[in-house]
Amino acid sequence: MTAADCPDDVCVTCSDYAAPAEVLRLDDAEMALVRLAGTVQQVSVALVDARVGDTVLVHAGEAIGMVGGHDV
Repeated sequence: MTAADCPDDVCVTCSDYAAPAEVLRLDDAEMALVRLAGTVQQVSVALVDARVGDTVLVHAGEAIGMVGGHDV
């Protein structure tokens, strides 16, 4: 399913949405501390190639995409 297939800005399965979060710190277990909606939370970054300072999209405690990106 692509973004074009989604009728709304929410997850079809759980009616939640992905929120942008800034990566503050990474650890070796594919987890990160992120700033999300004014709070600091721990999320999984196993699905993305995130670096400190990147903005990721977080849904249900999982970074599911990148906003922008970084040079390789």
